[in-house]
Amino acid sequence: MTKLGGVCDKRFTALQEALKDNLDSGEELGASIVVTLDGEPVVDMWGGWSDTDHATEWERDTITNVWSCTKTVTALAALMLVDRGLLDVYAPVAKYWPEFAAAGKDRVEVRHLLSHTSGVSGWDQPITVEDTFDLAESTKRLAAQAPWWEPGTASGYHALNYGHLIGEVVRRIDGRTLGRFVAEEIAGPLGADFHIGLDPSEFGRVSNVVPPPPLPIDLASLDPASVIVRTFTGPGPDASASWSDEWRQAENGAAGGQGNARSLARIQSVVACGGELDGVRLLSPDTISLIFEEQSNGVDLALGQPIRFGIGYGLPTPVSVPFVPEGRICFWGGWGGSQVVVDTERRMTMTYVMNKMGPGLLGSDRTAQYATATFDALS
Repeated sequence: MTKLGGVCDKRFTALQEALKDNLDSGEELGASIVVTLDGEPVVDMWGGWSDTDHATEWERDTITNVWSCTKTVTALAALMLVDRGLLDVYAPVAKYWPEFAAAGKDRVEVRHLLSHTSGVSGWDQPITVEDTFDLAESTKRLAAQAPWWEPGTASGYHALNYGHLIGEVVRRIDGRTLGRFVAEEIAGPLGADFHIGLDPSEFGRVSNVVPPPPLPIDLASLDPASVIVRTFTGPGPDASASWSDEWRQAENGAAGGQGNARSLARIQSVVACGGELDGVRLLSPDTISLIFEEQSNGVDLALGQPIRFGIGYGLPTPVSVPFVPEGRICFWGGWGGSQVVVDTERRMTMTYVMNKMGPGLLGSDRTAQYATATFDALS
């Protein structure tokens, strides 16, 4: 039987048993789950293995690539600039990044970047994952290209370039790169072990992800000019790319964040608790309200599934994400199943990070199991 580290309030025994069962069966390799209420962890548990050889246990401070859960931290960085009066989500991106106005993007607003409705959900070909490590050149390319659909009319998931787009806006306003801003303004003040751009001195505690089954999309059968094909080939997904030193050090604010469930819960508890945690205020309640202003509601042009986006986060969409209930809740997950759910009414966060990636685009079966057990415990 798997031994879990950490703590678990007795209300969440079903959640604890679900994690144990999945570790025992091999459905999970290594994972961490955290639930906070009013910013305090009532669940903070971890277990399993950091490697496929079962030679190194998943420890309290094990971190891994959390994929698109990174986007929730990137969005928070932008919202902090809004809160400081330095960024207007309804202003054109070009107000802060003049070059972005090229090729018909002069009316693209900051909120369009934050809600995946900008029309720029990937790079024009040719592009490789390695090309995206050069922030200066890859953001220059995004600024120069034309949108792939009419901005603001629909969402098309900004899978790998979300952090390049928003990070460049942050840099133009603040002067610091996204990774440095997060380190100095979010992770540092909160004591959160989360990194967008990981120092090599920390590489030794990173657990490499185990790639998932192929995406449930036959790209070869689709129109090469479609948004879905252009997004997922610009560049194409390859989970093993995250194993490289170059990926870990790159400041990819869409998919390259390194952390665990505890660090994500610590950061996103700021949103759950009205903008302040343990005396550190990052947002006002008015800025948090922006998150819940619906920007799109329909079939996403890149994901091919219905999804609602607010400003910076996904909003409850029962038809495609049934494990996130209705309410003043925002969320987003990472490729393979990692998840961040923020319930501002219950002042709760639930986060899940693992190394063995599961199938699915909007969460795995394990994601649904853990989120459902969490909400059941609170109901």
